[in-house]
Amino acid sequence: MSKRWYNEHRRDHWRRKAKSSGYRSRSAYKLLQCQEKFNLIREGDIVLDVGCHPGGWSQVSLELTGETGRVIGIDIRPCEPITGVELIVGDITEESTQERIIELLEGEQIHSIVSDISPKLSGQYEMDEAISVDLVCMVMDFAIPLLNNGGSFVTKVFQGRAIEAIVRAAKIRFSKVKRYSPIASRNSSSEVYLVCKNKLPANKIDAGETTIRLAVENELVDQGYIINSDDEEPDDSGPIGFSVHKARKD
Repeated sequence: MSKRWYNEHRRDHWRRKAKSSGYRSRSAYKLLQCQEKFNLIREGDIVLDVGCHPGGWSQVSLELTGETGRVIGIDIRPCEPITGVELIVGDITEESTQERIIELLEGEQIHSIVSDISPKLSGQYEMDEAISVDLVCMVMDFAIPLLNNGGSFVTKVFQGRAIEAIVRAAKIRFSKVKRYSPIASRNSSSEVYLVCKNKLPANKIDAGETTIRLAVENELVDQGYIINSDDEEPDDSGPIGFSVHKARKD
């Protein structure tokens, strides 16, 4: 750990503010700023927090939903208990974890999905972007069908050409889709938040539309930005279906 990183981290305004306010992470203010601008969560809502560790977004969600609301948090890493939040340890891309979430909902629909999820980074930007996009798509494909009509979805993604493909896929399912960079994000960060509001009824969605993951992957393959991992030798990197391939030059 470099001395420069340590000094910048120690001086971080949002980190200090989060600590003094009792939030577990500086990223809590990213969700608060998204909420202030887009009004995503209302009192009494059921909220699913994907990638909830260490708990900052769940804390904010709990404050916004109030005593009549409900917050469910999911992460592969154990999270210290938060009074009023139902926490699940598991991988949301795995069927067994998805079944646990569905069972916990007991037939109720979610009003808002919030996701600050991030994959384990390799340090190679194009690869990390592809992995992040694939993870976001898998989360969307599972969680959006659980969302009520008119519901909202906000997720972190890395900036890059892949965002356009996700935006186009999201616009089929939501009436409003925006990209937003909270001021609480670090200046050096490549992250941006995709904010989707007002989920459309199923009968207004093209029945022939494929999954978000497949639609995005096909578009990026057509652009020459990625190659399908089906053409690659299998490895042990996990459930990631996108592989980076530098774009062709015309």
